[in-house]
Amino acid sequence: MSNSTPDHDAPIDVVESIVPMMPIILPVGGAILIFLLAFIAVFMA
Repeated sequence: MSNSTPDHDAPIDVVESIVPMMPIILPVGGAILIFLLAFIAVFMA
């Protein structure tokens, strides 16, 4: 049996709370990853 009202006693899903922020998180994470890889390449050269 499912009702249309939201259940406020249900635990908050971490993944569902992060999904709306993905357009911000992915480019920032990618930029940090690229910066770190470039820093490692320059440091090793």
